[in-house]
Amino acid sequence: MKRKNYIFTNKKHSYKAIMAAILGIISLVSLGIVVYLTYLRDGQAQNGYGVTGLLAAVFSLAGLVLAIISFREKDNYMLFPWLGLLLNVAALGSVGLILYLGAQVL
Repeated sequence: MKRKNYIFTNKKHSYKAIMAAILGIISLVSLGIVVYLTYLRDGQAQNGYGVTGLLAAVFSLAGLVLAIISFREKDNYMLFPWLGLLLNVAALGSVGLILYLGAQVL
């Protein structure tokens, strides 16, 4: 006879961590779209693309702060804090890479 083991827990997903992951996804998707549209125009970026890159950087900074804050909360699952941290660091790294490569061209 197989014994069933149940684990009861008070853990939940943090809303701050979920928001951090969403902000990271928004930042990466918007940066990807901007890079693709710039590629289609043979490297000639419009002014709106720069604003989009700036907003993506602001969103990823806010998401990074939310992810770090959510690590300090107790009784939470750690999936979304890690996911938010990784996505926002990737978005900030992408913005930094775009700025670095743009400075090398000039």
